[in-house]
Amino acid sequence: MTSTRYLVHGVFWDGPAPAPGESDGGRAVLRVQHLDPARPGATDGTAAFTDLTLDAGTRLGFRVAAGGKSCLGHHKVHGPADRDHVPCPARARTGRGNQCERCFVLDDSRLIHDFHRGGRVPPGLRAYLMQPHWLYIATFAGGATKVGTASQLRRWNRLAEQGAVVARYVARADDGRVVRILEDMITRDAGLPQQVRSAAKAAALAAPLPADGLDAHNRRLAGDARDLLSRIPAAGFTIVDEPWLRPGLSAGACLAGGGSARRARHPYPHELGAGEHGFVIASLSGSVAVAGLAGTDLEFVVNLGLLKARTIVPGEFGSAVPAVQESLF
Repeated sequence: MTSTRYLVHGVFWDGPAPAPGESDGGRAVLRVQHLDPARPGATDGTAAFTDLTLDAGTRLGFRVAAGGKSCLGHHKVHGPADRDHVPCPARARTGRGNQCERCFVLDDSRLIHDFHRGGRVPPGLRAYLMQPHWLYIATFAGGATKVGTASQLRRWNRLAEQGAVVARYVARADDGRVVRILEDMITRDAGLPQQVRSAAKAAALAAPLPADGLDAHNRRLAGDARDLLSRIPAAGFTIVDEPWLRPGLSAGACLAGGGSARRARHPYPHELGAGEHGFVIASLSGSVAVAGLAGTDLEFVVNLGLLKARTIVPGEFGSAVPAVQESLF
């Protein structure tokens, strides 16, 4: 496996949501696409994927190949739980985001955000959008809060992948058009953004705020959102008050004070865009890991999202420990 190259598609949380009263559910993986070749003997243009498990205690070692980011291809959506990944035939460098211009234009997902404004979508994407959707208010480790939407089938998983510390569902909409109208209204009238930068999420995990304060902050903003929704005469949605259950693997990452009293927590000291890396994962929030390096008792916050669209070679690689550890304090 050490000589094989893989294109990183990102961190995914798959599986069922935890049952009420539980604190675990799903599995976190680093999903990578085979490049040498895409799939042995394949002639249909499809790609093969491998999921690298990211449990507590997992050692993740890899070398980042030179050449920058490569296009992740595009998706064709056929229904609520049916979509195809189409690899980039040219393995082109990225243009916009993590795709080349050709794959960006062909990607069904790019049409989602204009659907509620009257934009046209293909039949498969329409079937996906016409399933029930949920409106949520999510708060992250530093207190930043956003409004967002999730489909019926992935409403728990989406928040796990977002890296929320605490979140509440505030409405269940009949379809994806209605939920995005509600989302825009909450942004306009309550001032809640629809995005929180991944860099801000990672930085906040170096010193998360106390859970009680984050929960109270989220509860207040979710209440404000429900109050706004209660004034809408339109049909097509139901106001709800339902907490999201955070995965157990995220508990340590979200612990106030940045970890245990015996281990200080710091930003990862190396750029993930190049070089060799290796660390042991202790906890994971979204795509941000809290990990340990061999040779030090410190904990480091590693934003694995920065590996997306990069080519890696897994193996017994390691991260250099900073020569002067005191400089980190």
